[in-house]
Amino acid sequence: MLFGVHTHPARPFRRPLSPGSRAGLGAALALLAVICAIELLDRGTTSYLGLVVAVPFLAAAFATWRVVLGVGLLATVTGVALALTGRMLTTDVVVNVLGIALATALAVGVSLVRQRQAEQIDELSKLASVAQQAVLRPLGPQVGALAVAGHYISSTAAADIGGDLYEVLDTPYGVRMIIGDVRGKGLDAVRLASIVLGSYRHVAYERADLRTIVTDLDRAVARSVGDEDFVTAALVEERGGTLTIVNCGHPAPLLLRRGAVIPLEPPAPAPPLGFMPVVQPRVERLEPGDRLLLFTDGLGEARRDGEFFPTADRAWRLLGHGTVADGLASLETALVEWVRGRLEDDIALVLMEYAGTGQVPSTAVPSWELGAAEN
Repeated sequence: MLFGVHTHPARPFRRPLSPGSRAGLGAALALLAVICAIELLDRGTTSYLGLVVAVPFLAAAFATWRVVLGVGLLATVTGVALALTGRMLTTDVVVNVLGIALATALAVGVSLVRQRQAEQIDELSKLASVAQQAVLRPLGPQVGALAVAGHYISSTAAADIGGDLYEVLDTPYGVRMIIGDVRGKGLDAVRLASIVLGSYRHVAYERADLRTIVTDLDRAVARSVGDEDFVTAALVEERGGTLTIVNCGHPAPLLLRRGAVIPLEPPAPAPPLGFMPVVQPRVERLEPGDRLLLFTDGLGEARRDGEFFPTADRAWRLLGHGTVADGLASLETALVEWVRGRLEDDIALVLMEYAGTGQVPSTAVPSWELGAAEN
């Protein structure tokens, strides 16, 4: 008793069985019941006792070692009971029962190894997710005059990790965005993506000209990769309702305006970062309600039965309504349905909406022209 209140001993916490353990337990018990039924119904000379050794191994394929041990003990006791039902305790019967016990011990060992491997994979998946989140910070929902949402779709269920990258920053030169795709996958791709984003997050605040930012990023990539590695990228700037885009070998952004979908192709092609790109800006005047989709090539390459996902045809219907976050969710749902849940490449998506401003300068000048004037 504590201050007049009766206390009771704490009951031990019992962890519920995982779905895998429940599946393994159910399958093992079902197999054991089938073997018992056959053994009892068949009163001939054939013995089915040896089949019981499969019961603990079936449980080991899904369940934890504790569940496997319990199933094995039950199988051993059941085997002894079946052996003594209308049958003499012969040498064969003893060998079968001992075999069930040995199978139980082996199945427990198998379950332990499988469980440890599953825990290691789960830990690696968590670390990969943390690494990805450290590279790709959450976007929006509002940056400057833009509503913004970003989303990363991994092609691998085991880990959300890859070389696709994006960032949106509110700088003295307007809202600036980058989307890119590192050649390759895995930790090396994440490392290079982090280098590009780290450089971009610094120079985006320092450089007035997007072309100078491209030069800085190209140098950062060239210092960090081999001769065959590269990063495709598109850089976007919104300043006073004026949109400026430079493209380094990346899929062209899509402008969604009044039901139309307009690919914003660059005036001239340029190679990816790492190959000294010389870019030419494309400038567009935004209207209130305009939306811009930035994406990596995993979206353009998503296909089923050899037919590519019709991004441009479906973009307005999927992305033109609701919030920008709703639009990306609709796009992902349609995309996953199209490929029947099997993506071949990771996909990074950024969707922004321009709401307009009450004080838009009539002579808004893109920052790349400002940079040229400074030089």
